[in-house]
Amino acid sequence: MSQHPLRLLLDFDERIQRDRDQSPAFLHRRDRRFALDCQARGDQPDAATWLAHMDRLSGPGTRNDAATRTLRQWRRINSGFALTGALFGVFTMSGLLFFEGASRINVTLFLAFVALQNLLALATTTQSLAGWQPWRWLLRRLNLQPGSPAIAPLHPLMMARAAHLGGSTFALTGLMTLLVMLVVQDLAFGWSTTLDTAAARYHAVVSALATPWQSLWPAAAPSLELIEATRFFRAAPGASGIDPAQWGHWWPFIVMLWTTWVFLPRLLLLAFSHWALHHKARQLLTRHPGMQTLHYRMETPTLDTGNQHNDAHDLPDTRTRSHPETLPDSRQLIQWAGAGEPELPTLLSEPQTLRFRAGGRATLADDERVLQSIGNALTEEPSPVVLLVTRSWEPPTGELFDFLEQAKAQWPDSTQVAILPLATNASEQPAAHLLQPWLRFAERLPAGFARIVRIPEAPDTQRVGEGGAL
Repeated sequence: MSQHPLRLLLDFDERIQRDRDQSPAFLHRRDRRFALDCQARGDQPDAATWLAHMDRLSGPGTRNDAATRTLRQWRRINSGFALTGALFGVFTMSGLLFFEGASRINVTLFLAFVALQNLLALATTTQSLAGWQPWRWLLRRLNLQPGSPAIAPLHPLMMARAAHLGGSTFALTGLMTLLVMLVVQDLAFGWSTTLDTAAARYHAVVSALATPWQSLWPAAAPSLELIEATRFFRAAPGASGIDPAQWGHWWPFIVMLWTTWVFLPRLLLLAFSHWALHHKARQLLTRHPGMQTLHYRMETPTLDTGNQHNDAHDLPDTRTRSHPETLPDSRQLIQWAGAGEPELPTLLSEPQTLRFRAGGRATLADDERVLQSIGNALTEEPSPVVLLVTRSWEPPTGELFDFLEQAKAQWPDSTQVAILPLATNASEQPAAHLLQPWLRFAERLPAGFARIVRIPEAPDTQRVGEGGAL
């Protein structure tokens, strides 16, 4: 696949959702034709080539940017984790290296902190592979429920990648802080523990941790003599008889310990999470229900019924059984995608009318607030009616269909939506052929929920028509 697997999955799912409004026969002929063209060229049809073919058929500017919005949200989440990890790395290392002249920096504390970091990294990887989402509360708290339902199974892996990215920046800035502190300060390291631990046992633990770099940098593997000489006790902070330079001989071990057991594991787990995310996205694309249906349409020949009548030149019947109804009274008015701007018809400009703007340049959060505000206002009305103003020359979109589906689910059951398509001149009636798509659109909505309405003609216009008839 030539595209990013995650972007390819999002684009494919969005295209399949748009195909739901097409007839099965049309989809079969279209995709079978695509498969035969690929066979003639000697190409192997796949999701990427099929999407490129669909973009050429649809023309420029028709692709939905839902995938771009989803990926942009996850990039913001990754950036937030990376920045937070970088700041915590500086603060944490500064705290671990806090040094007063009479005290020592305890190497045992470093060992415990390194073990904690590895446990957290291992837990993050385990939860992502098991499908857990411990960060779900954070997404809900920040109102960042990102993504299409098609990538919902990928959320644990995507959150694990963000966490490992934050852990990698944490380890990197911590290492940089450590190197800077070594240069600008005279740090004194030692080891201490309340447990009854002999220097030989401590040396065995330290030697095991230093195994990866012991042959490359012998100075970074503390000797038994150094361990015996640098043990300190809180009750006896003095270090009489010990060469002061020995307290600083621990720094190569500390640098290599942090690099090998904190920074490198995070980088490896970050690379693994990136690979696992791509692998999972490819699996989801392969098992996508739309992919199975697409393969069937491409592999199955279209059937010829043998009818001698060629209906290639017959136009489909676009007429509907419904007609625009009279404009009802409504206190709630929604201007969809900027319809009615800069000025609404006079009948819609009453002071008591509550106006809302949705669709178009409005965000999904804005649309959700409009649904909630209208839903709260409708609870006080016995037979609520909401007026939705659109542009008649713009056909209905899937975005409007989704908006009305959410309205049906959130508003009271008795609510009705009156859709008013406006003409270019708001004072005139739209052409009949422009209303036909809107009438068919209303028929696809749940029965009794939405209807198409029109503004009544002005009385002066009616009298002129009657005078002409006489």
